[in-house]
Amino acid sequence: MSERTYAPAEAPGEDEKTAVKPVVAVVGRPNVGKSSLVNRIIGRRQAVVEDVPGVTRDRVAYDASWREREFTLVDTGGWDINVSGLAAMVARQAEYAAQTADVVLFVVDATVGITDADEAVTRVLRAAGKPVVLAANKVDGEMQEPEVMALWNLGIGEPYPVSAIHGRGSGDLLDAVLAAFPEQPEGGGLDEEGGPRRIALVGRPNVGKSSLLNKVAGEDRVVVDPVAGTTRDSVDEFIELGAKTWKFIDTAGIRRRFRALQGADYYATMRTTAALARAEVAVVLMDVSEPLAEQDIRVVEQVVEAGRALVLAFNKWDTLDEERRYYLEKEIDRQLSRVSWAPRVNISAKTGRHMEKLVPAIETGLASWDTRIPTGRLNGWLKELVAAKPPPVRGGRQPKILFATQAGVRPPHFILFTTGFLEDGYRRFIERRLREDFGFEGSPIKLSMRIREKKGGGKASKGSVRPDWNR
Repeated sequence: MSERTYAPAEAPGEDEKTAVKPVVAVVGRPNVGKSSLVNRIIGRRQAVVEDVPGVTRDRVAYDASWREREFTLVDTGGWDINVSGLAAMVARQAEYAAQTADVVLFVVDATVGITDADEAVTRVLRAAGKPVVLAANKVDGEMQEPEVMALWNLGIGEPYPVSAIHGRGSGDLLDAVLAAFPEQPEGGGLDEEGGPRRIALVGRPNVGKSSLLNKVAGEDRVVVDPVAGTTRDSVDEFIELGAKTWKFIDTAGIRRRFRALQGADYYATMRTTAALARAEVAVVLMDVSEPLAEQDIRVVEQVVEAGRALVLAFNKWDTLDEERRYYLEKEIDRQLSRVSWAPRVNISAKTGRHMEKLVPAIETGLASWDTRIPTGRLNGWLKELVAAKPPPVRGGRQPKILFATQAGVRPPHFILFTTGFLEDGYRRFIERRLREDFGFEGSPIKLSMRIREKKGGGKASKGSVRPDWNR
């Protein structure tokens, strides 16, 4: 394959307006041909076509079109029935896809039939109420078509036989996807042109989220009670702050043990996940009068996984004595080192201490979240970086970085085109230098690799696309 196949696409102009496009989330367990189908739809080999440990939870978005209709295709990680906590993992993945997408493309291996995992995710998708198109994959010829009939038993509509490898039936499948598009795509709520920027207040229960919302609003907009879990619904409030109008989303507290939740708490956690999907920046509130908990760390990780800008707000700071402050700083350095790039504000939701620092921190995170580096500047910087510190040798060969491009913003996503796999340590080095030289304070960075295929039509190297969220 010619190397010019990998020439970077021109980056969109800084002022280019992007229309709201429908979002299609592709879900399915490993080895059903999900990523092969993604490659078939986008018309190029871009999504990795085999499951690589540690990458199965990534969600990667691609631009796609069919019959002159453009849409965004989101390739979600697969799930495995042998993984512990299957119900929680299936629910979390399926619910995220259903909440952020306009249409869910559910891929099933027609040659295997309906599995327990397929049935579990079907129940979640059916309850979500979003349109679902069922793709019966690996139907390479007429001999396999009778096996498709059994998939009607899932109860989510007609199964469309398709072969992701050969392209058989893909046209009919895409016609069904287009027919399922809503008149007004939601697209995860990230493209509300001209509307106020959206802020989700998140954190474990009873850390002061509702008190903070009432304080910035200057009045009691939501109920505040010392009992943990008072807020069960996400509450949207338009608030004037710092000479701007913001949309604040006060959410129910995120609880760590998702699978153990019952009744109203279960649905409150689902709504919190949906609130993150609708937000652009998340303010994670933590109660510093108590030691940082595992739940606090999980909330931060959930924000980063969702790809949202991040601000860390430490509540009740005015109640600390010198000794507690000393040990708290140690806790922050140790437990939140992976998000040291997030702006931090030490506040009091009760007294209003340092509330004036909240808006600048939010604006910093959003500016980084929207930042695009021109392709020429990015590659000039990368050339100097690699010359000063080349990638380490792996397997007796030194991989080369051919070039890089920024595939998108919100959050910034960079793709490195290489001749071999880059070690984790070197990718972290590149991420760290990106932040040092270009900023990105308050925004996660997504870094992917595209490994050049062997010449002569050989198979692509394992892990040809390796997304990696900046820690």
